[in-house]
Amino acid sequence: MDLQGRAVPSVDRLRVLLMLFHTMAQIMAEQEVENLSGLSTNPEKDIFVVRENGTTCLMAEFAAKFIVPYDVWASNYVDLITEQADIALTRGAEVKGRCGHSESELQVFWVDRAYALKMLFVKESHNTSKGPEATWRLSKVQFVYDSSEKTHFKDAVSAGKHTANSHHLSALVTPAGKSYECQAQQTISLASSDPQKMVTMILSAVHIQPFDIISDFVFSEEHKCPVDEREQLEETLPLILGLILGLVIVVTLAIYHVHHKMTANQVQIPRDRSQYKHMG
Repeated sequence: MDLQGRAVPSVDRLRVLLMLFHTMAQIMAEQEVENLSGLSTNPEKDIFVVRENGTTCLMAEFAAKFIVPYDVWASNYVDLITEQADIALTRGAEVKGRCGHSESELQVFWVDRAYALKMLFVKESHNTSKGPEATWRLSKVQFVYDSSEKTHFKDAVSAGKHTANSHHLSALVTPAGKSYECQAQQTISLASSDPQKMVTMILSAVHIQPFDIISDFVFSEEHKCPVDEREQLEETLPLILGLILGLVIVVTLAIYHVHHKMTANQVQIPRDRSQYKHMG
């Protein structure tokens, strides 16, 4: 009985040590992050890298802006007027992140943590007619903002921290093993804890890969968004049509030239029968 009694605390201590080790490992992984926004030629675009065990596991390049409605008192101090704050993700932001086999996360803080952005990515497998196929997507966005911050908010009523969350989000859907790229603007609606307020997140110049990065600091093959593919087609279609039209003209001229040459070499038969006696 004494041996069993002593064995139970030992098992409990082992479990506690394992939990602490797991927690410390996660903390260490979260600290392996870099803000490389200074390398971007676009002043509005940020670059974030998460690394585990010395290897890149998440890369994200994007420009982000948040349109936040908030209430202020009217001049009569009785009615409320809704104003709008445009909050851009600025350079020099603090960044955290973690990587997993099927779930990765990126967190960004700026303006002395008055603003915080959390993006959660998941990788899933689906059964299709071609067999199982894996994809990853942006499954959740959370934006925390402080309406008492004076740079973007002017005399907000009920000033303080609010949280805006996405609802049943499935964005940036990409085949596993590829990165997502989209230059066009994309909007995501977030429901705010500030009553009856919807925050709009605007993403642009996006290039993200939260899973399966093979080379350090290098994105895998790009999966372009439909808008970019359509714009690329609209740009190349006139060129293709122009080339086809030019080819048709060249072929037509060549046929005309050959036909004209062949016709010129043929013996001209007089239409007037009386001229036959002069032939031969």
